[in-house]
Amino acid sequence: MTTPESVVRVLAEPSRLKAFAAVVLGASTLTEVAAASGLKVKDAGIALLKLREAGLVEGDPARPADLKPLAATLTESMPADGLAPFVRGEKLVSLPVAFERRRKILEHVAAQAFVPQTYYEEKEINERLRTWCDGGEVDHVTIRRYLVDLGLLERGGGLYQAQPLPM
Repeated sequence: MTTPESVVRVLAEPSRLKAFAAVVLGASTLTEVAAASGLKVKDAGIALLKLREAGLVEGDPARPADLKPLAATLTESMPADGLAPFVRGEKLVSLPVAFERRRKILEHVAAQAFVPQTYYEEKEINERLRTWCDGGEVDHVTIRRYLVDLGLLERGGGLYQAQPLPM
């Protein structure tokens, strides 16, 4: 699994950082990576091998236009509108302090996790939110409380009802 710590560890080596930068900027073969990074072909090949082992690039450097940086695949799963630092795929990484931004992120989570006008038992709410919070900085109970406070979930009679998002 690629973690921020493993990415930093791999890119801390200058030749790997240069090779990765070359791929991000469009180099798609071993020769192009070597030319763009200023590395010898052998050193570029070793760096690409380590980057591929770490999951930071994919593809075969010997085939043209086959190298792709991991960042290209990650951004496809990141939500638009400034949510990317806080949401990755279907994981809530953290919550911002700013109220409006926090609300926007919680609306995104609610829209993905729940169907409006549907009733849920607390156990199911917790399961769905736990999936979103797994590995992040915020726990599912806090998120559930925020969703209720913001009116995105209504609580009553032992059930929760997901509310439609405001327009």
